[in-house]
Amino acid sequence: MVQRVIGGLDELQSLVGKELGVSDWLEVTQAKVDAFAEVTGDRQWIHLDQQRAKAESPYGTTVAHGFLTLALVSQLHGQVARVGGFTRAINYGLNRVRFPAAVPAGARIRTHSMLEAVEDVEGGVQLTWAISVEVECQPKPALVAQWLVRLYR
Repeated sequence: MVQRVIGGLDELQSLVGKELGVSDWLEVTQAKVDAFAEVTGDRQWIHLDQQRAKAESPYGTTVAHGFLTLALVSQLHGQVARVGGFTRAINYGLNRVRFPAAVPAGARIRTHSMLEAVEDVEGGVQLTWAISVEVECQPKPALVAQWLVRLYR
């Protein structure tokens, strides 16, 4: 994946309404799911107990936490675009996060990033990214959200 480097505010504004790119595929291994469970304390069987998940889960296997999928957005989106001309980027939050489909352990995911808006804020700009996380060979996305990122001069 070749990261797109955006030169500054004028170029950013010209990209509103456009998909900037798609990240590389990332495998969501059982080890990642286990580590996330350990850090967050969310040890629900559907994430960790492979035998039980095989027998009882509608997915036939363990699945990643929705919040793990969300946490991977920053890493994956970072492969798509970087904006020059600012001193720092701050994760400002999210609007309308949804998890329409599960991510089975061992599946590969990638993000699609579209710039929805650029708004002035004190000392910089706020970007609204439309993010979707695709699961390889699945028709529904695992995550859709609006991600707010503030860039400061």
